[in-house]
Parts: sequence; C-alpha cells; structure tokens
Amino acid sequence: MSRPALEVADIFRDYGAAWRRANAGHVSLDQLKVMSAIERCRTAALGGHVARCKTCAHTVIAYNSCRNRHCPKCQGAAAKKWLGERAAELLPVGYFHLVFTLPSPIADIAYQNKTVIYDLLFKAAADATLTIAADPKHLGARIGITAVLHSWGSAMTHHPHVHMIVPGGGLCDRGERWIACRPTFFLSVRVLSRLFRRLFLQMLAAAHEANRLKFFGDHAALADRAVFAAFLAPLRKVEWVVYAKKPFGGPQAVLAYLSRYTHRVAISNRRLISADETGVTFRWKDYRIEGHARYKTMTLTIHEFIRRFLMHVLPKGLHRIRHYGLFANGNRAAYIAKTRQLLAVPVTEPKTAAAPEPDQPRTLPKPCPCCGGRMIIIETFARGCEPKHRPTHRRPLIRIDTS
Repeated sequence: MSRPALEVADIFRDYGAAWRRANAGHVSLDQLKVMSAIERCRTAALGGHVARCKTCAHTVIAYNSCRNRHCPKCQGAAAKKWLGERAAELLPVGYFHLVFTLPSPIADIAYQNKTVIYDLLFKAAADATLTIAADPKHLGARIGITAVLHSWGSAMTHHPHVHMIVPGGGLCDRGERWIACRPTFFLSVRVLSRLFRRLFLQMLAAAHEANRLKFFGDHAALADRAVFAAFLAPLRKVEWVVYAKKPFGGPQAVLAYLSRYTHRVAISNRRLISADETGVTFRWKDYRIEGHARYKTMTLTIHEFIRRFLMHVLPKGLHRIRHYGLFANGNRAAYIAKTRQLLAVPVTEPKTAAAPEPDQPRTLPKPCPCCGGRMIIIETFARGCEPKHRPTHRRPLIRIDTS
C-alpha cells in the first residue's frame, strides 16, 4: 500500500512546536509523548536498517516505527498480530455487534476523568449484557464478549462509546450444552439500555462518593454531592443510546470488522486532504444522513485539529480492548475448547512459526519492490544516526515498519 501524501506526522512536524509553545502548561505529559513519538516515527531519530535485494541489489532504508498505540502508522502490525490470535478463537456461529454510548453530559465530564469513566463504561456495558443474557427470560446462557473503546466521532469530537462483538449464543449454566439465540436477534436493546443506564449511574455515584472524580472549569461545582445528584437526576429519565447492528455474515466478516476497529485511532492518514497555515482539511462521515451525502469534508484550524487529535490520548495503562464472560483472559482457552467440542468443531493444531536458522541472514518482511526478491539486512544503525549505505536505484526512499 502506498504512503499517503499527507500524514498526521507531517502536521505535527510542521506545526507541533508552535502549538506546544502556545499551549504550554495545558498539555499533559502523555499528550507530549504521543506528539514526540508520531513526529519521530519511521525517521532516522529511531534508527533502522538498510536492506539489499539478494537478486537485483536494489537497496532501501527501513526506519523503525514508534509503536505508539495512538500513531496512525503503527497500528497495522499490532492489529495483524492481535487478529491472528483472535482468528483461532472464532466459533462457527453468528456474531452480533452492540454499541453502548454515553449521553453528552457525562461525556463532558468523562474528558476530565478518562481513567474512571471509561472504565465504568466498559464495566456497566459488560455487566448489563452478561446479566440479560444469563436471564432465562431472554437467552439463559453464559456468553463471551470482546469490547473495544472508541472516544471519538468521525469529526474527532469527544464521543465515548464501546463496540461489542458477541457470539450468538452461550453455554448453559452447567456448561453441558450450547444455547443459540435466534439468527437475527440477540437481546432486547431496550432492556439492555435500561439496565446499562441504571448500572452506570450507580457506579458513577459510587465513584463520586469515593472522591474518585475530579472537576475543573465550568464543572467545578459538581464536586458538591448535592449538585452532582441534581446533575444526574435528569439522566435517569432519558433514553441512553444502545443499539444493535445487523449480525455479521460469518466469522470472516467478524475478522474484517475487527481489523478496521480494534486498533483504530482518532483519524487515519488516508482521511487527510491538505494542510497549510489556514488549516487542515479532511474527510468525515455524517452519520445523521443516509446515502452518499453523508460523506463530507471539514476544515479545522491547525490549533483545533491538533487539540482534537490529542483529546483522544488514553491514560497510561488503560486497556481499550477487553474481554468478558467466557472470553475473560483467565478462562478463555478452556471455555473456547469446551464450546468447540459442543459445536463439533474439528480440533486444529496451532501453527507455530519456524525458528530461523542461526546462520541465516536477517530479512525484511516485504519483498523487493523491483523484482520480488528477498531483502537482506546489510546494516543496522542506531537512533539519531544516518546509515552508511544509500539507495542505489533512482526510486523513492521506501519506509518500512520493521519493529
């Protein structure tokens, strides 16, 4: 895949220093680290390798990537590895896609309390789904959940929500048989929404009682217990947005979806159109409109574009992909094996990569762009150093993720 003409890294390199000076004292250390990582990604600042084709001697410089989870360029390799692990766990059943969204008033305070409220969003959504699924009036089964946090809308505004991928069924209470749901219906969205609302507000009130929430600026008054209770009161009466999308066409469709959603960042490089002193123009999708008219372009000032991108930097240690129920990390392997047995799925031995021979030269994962031959690494250079070898053909310098 060709390199986009414009990248977030280009915008940060050209305008990041001025933005940091203008916002000194208002940018977190985590956000500064993300900016630095993206600016240095796949440049000489991180070192790299020089590789030469064994067949035609074509030479390329392959710079190392930053591997930051917020970098638009570094998610492909991480997603590929993660998907390889998930592919072995897919079941031959229908899968459903649920989305749990926080109302705007809570999304506003979530920005100041990301660690606490994002965690509550995960827990309330998972608890509601597991509880309703276990109820004999609905499904009466123990289910597995893979949940992914997104904090953005298409225009990079703050819009925290959780995507859930759920198999269409689960194990009975004793784990002796598989209970399947209807082909096109999983659980009642209305019932899920009501329980999700109640659980989340209970957890949020408990977090406030324990002084785990912080409030600044226009929300400073919410630190008072009575004011916060009045703030929550109307939210107990409005409908919270929980919806179920059409079921996936099969396990492979689930993988295709996960490859797009699990390691996504606020905006991909391929959505960028142009950037200069007047602003950044990019493509976005207006979900309120149906059809082709929903695809639009938007221009933001440099200041606003960088601000919106950085508002989605997650706190250190916060996991944005989580597993619940049968897929919880401690029990996942055993439950999946049991489910495969009940569904009469043939057991396949996991594929293990062959260990390289000790005397074999290191190679790049991608073949030669000229002849398709093996690219042998002939030099490794450290961070901040320039390679001794240079490309021998009059081809554009190729940057390859080798980390």
